[in-house]
Amino acid sequence: MAADDPLLCSFTDPESVAPVIGKKSKPTSLDDTIEHCIGELRWTQFFQSLLVSCAWIFDAQQCFISIFTDSDTAGDLHPVKSIISDFSLQNASSLITGLPASSFFIGCLAGGILLTTLADSSMGRKNMLFISCLFTSLSGLLTIVSTNIWCYSVLRFLCGFFRGTIGTCALVLSTELVGKRWRGHAGIVGFLCFAIGFLTLPAIAYLNRGSSWRMLYIWTCIPNLFYCLLIHFLVHESPRWLFVRGRKDEFISSMKSLAPASYGITSSFFSAVTFEEEQQQNVDAFSAMKILFAKPWALKRMLAVMSSGFGIGMLYYGMPLGIGSLGFNVYLGVTLDALSELPSLLVVFFLIDKINRKSLMIVFTSLGGLTSIGCVATELIAGENNDNKHIFKMVMQLVSFFSACTAFDVLLIYTLELFPTSVRNSAVSLVRQALVFGGVFSPLLVAVGRKDGGFVSYVVFGISIGICGLFTMWLPETRGEVICDTMDEEERKTAFCVSY
Repeated sequence: MAADDPLLCSFTDPESVAPVIGKKSKPTSLDDTIEHCIGELRWTQFFQSLLVSCAWIFDAQQCFISIFTDSDTAGDLHPVKSIISDFSLQNASSLITGLPASSFFIGCLAGGILLTTLADSSMGRKNMLFISCLFTSLSGLLTIVSTNIWCYSVLRFLCGFFRGTIGTCALVLSTELVGKRWRGHAGIVGFLCFAIGFLTLPAIAYLNRGSSWRMLYIWTCIPNLFYCLLIHFLVHESPRWLFVRGRKDEFISSMKSLAPASYGITSSFFSAVTFEEEQQQNVDAFSAMKILFAKPWALKRMLAVMSSGFGIGMLYYGMPLGIGSLGFNVYLGVTLDALSELPSLLVVFFLIDKINRKSLMIVFTSLGGLTSIGCVATELIAGENNDNKHIFKMVMQLVSFFSACTAFDVLLIYTLELFPTSVRNSAVSLVRQALVFGGVFSPLLVAVGRKDGGFVSYVVFGISIGICGLFTMWLPETRGEVICDTMDEEERKTAFCVSY
């Protein structure tokens, strides 16, 4: 990018900009145009991005709520009536007891694929986030009227279906409301909100430990309804999405709300920008997926990151669900798991720019796999009468979950860098679906593991994440590399790197 490009001038003197814009120099990219107006983080942008990121709180609660509602143990450690006791499933097979949680993750898969097209095309990021949060909450509230396992499983599927796109929409919208410099920070804020939602869940469950499982859905879904109102009335649509859809008036209105008033943004301010040319580069999710799988280099990368995501998702979603199998206090165990997300974020924050992505992925997936197997291997090594075995098992479980959390965050960042802007949203969506697909099998494995102290489930979790993490060895390193905008740019860069 040329240093004397007129659109790269400072906006500290708004009046000096007008003559430059009047020259109608063509910007090199959409990012360059928007960056001038929202490149510096201001309170308006910070509030918008933070409010959008809060969607992860309710996302996490619905994701892990079955730890308490679907437990097969009644008493002080669980709600007095879980679905197991309420629906008389004490003697039911593992397939039946694990069906509701698996149905939720299957719904997440379906919703994540189908609803993503609406976020990229007609609905936009804000409206899709609002609709997803609203119907996730409503389907969660409807769950309380379930009278049998089949009705409950159907409603959990619907909840997962509408929940499937919340994380992607929140991540994309929160990062598109700020400049390039702050996108990484905005993404980490979203991960932090997910950890907060996970952390509040055992607290809500503990306060309702003398009540029915239905109360957990009430306490987690009603606040989400109020949050939907905040999204609808206070959050702006992504200026990038409005731009590429050719909605010029709405784009300018959105930019006015985000940029300082001193810039005096009007239609003439963006006269140098050709909306039609940007629109031609826009593709919907299905078209982008076809492009991803048509290019051999892109297909190789996509399969590698999705394979890694599958193994990580199996352990990440399965570890908290299986805490009861290890003989832990479920409230303490889930709380410690949620707290382990916080140091995971710090590790990613400080190491992501210092250590290669491939190295981070291989180290943390291998560590997660070894410690997952160590959770149940401790039982065999220490013996049944060893008083310290529970401490060792807890340490192993926490390290394993911490490793999965770290690998989860690194994988999403790695995926953002591996694919160009034109297909990046679809690539991230596919990786998230691979993570969720791993979660589909977790409840079934946990249900099987309840009969043997978690041996089968934790061994499978460990082997899966360890092997799947090795697929990143075939990916190119992206730390410090230029991020491309189009598939042709990425292909030329890849060919250049191979030739040297």
